[in-house]
Amino acid sequence: MRIEITDLDQLRAESDLRKAVIIGLDLTREDVRVPLDGALLLGCTLSETMQRRAEAAGALIFPVIPDLPYEVYRSSLYTPEELFAGFDPANPKSYADTPDAVIYKHSKQQGHHPDPLHALAERLHDHSITEALDETLTGSPVAVMGGHALARGSDGYRNAVELGAALGQAGFTVLTGGGPGAMEAVPLGVRLGEADKDVLDAIAQAPSFGHDDESIGRWLAAFPEIRSFPTPRTIGIPTWFYGHEPPNPACELHAKYFANSVREEGLLTVATGGIVYTPGKAGTVQEVFQDFTQNYYASVGPAAPMVFLGKAFWTDEVPAAPLVQKLAAGREAEQWILVTDDVDEAIELLVKYQV
Repeated sequence: MRIEITDLDQLRAESDLRKAVIIGLDLTREDVRVPLDGALLLGCTLSETMQRRAEAAGALIFPVIPDLPYEVYRSSLYTPEELFAGFDPANPKSYADTPDAVIYKHSKQQGHHPDPLHALAERLHDHSITEALDETLTGSPVAVMGGHALARGSDGYRNAVELGAALGQAGFTVLTGGGPGAMEAVPLGVRLGEADKDVLDAIAQAPSFGHDDESIGRWLAAFPEIRSFPTPRTIGIPTWFYGHEPPNPACELHAKYFANSVREEGLLTVATGGIVYTPGKAGTVQEVFQDFTQNYYASVGPAAPMVFLGKAFWTDEVPAAPLVQKLAAGREAEQWILVTDDVDEAIELLVKYQV
């Protein structure tokens, strides 16, 4: 396994850098004389001597890609503070100048088929995010899927907060798609521990947002400061493909991608403790069947729980659950499919799977 090096002290402590991955370091003043055979240097700045030495050792050098508003070779996930840096709650329009907004506008300019340089940069970035996410996750996290249009202050939003509180009290690390609606309400519940009326009333002052920066800024400014955990237990996995929906401030960390397909597949894959499906539309239904395909073929490990929360919705309004149950009949996945209105029953199944 390759070792990953992201600071100079760590570099200096190593006596052998063969096959090491060295990320984002200024090596113009470093006299590195240890073996570098097969090393991978990502976004490092090198002196001429260091460049010759690395090339002679057969190291691969990926240079800094200029004029980008994001780090290509990241070694960590994003925090809300990083994505929203420079945002002033007293000036909602200031959202337009945050890294999140600037990166989205840059990505939108490239279009769905960026030129080779920007395509390479985006894919290297997304690979770095996947690596950082894998290193961050511990245990068997549980994901919650649901509608992005769920307004703050609605009964559905409060129910999602209560679901998050129950998952948090059960000790789960909780993943969501990282956007608004249910994707915000669930991690908010995890962090609050219960549906705090004062907090919910405060954020309900900005129930949703439009497609302009000022509207998003008002939505963002309404969110209060709440506790975080020593080890992050609320992680969002959003995408700039849907960049008109900003990442929510309820998640402690965000694994934000450019490629939505990579993001969706990755979210379903890392939710090894199971997935809870709250009512949603086409995007949620797509995730149901992507997840079930993984469970059906055991392509990424054993079948994990699929909990459909909301019987009437999932059996009558959007009858995805009966089809999944029929396809799973007689297979290992069958025992881990639950259709229920009872949050406690859902938690019980998720806990049983962990044991």
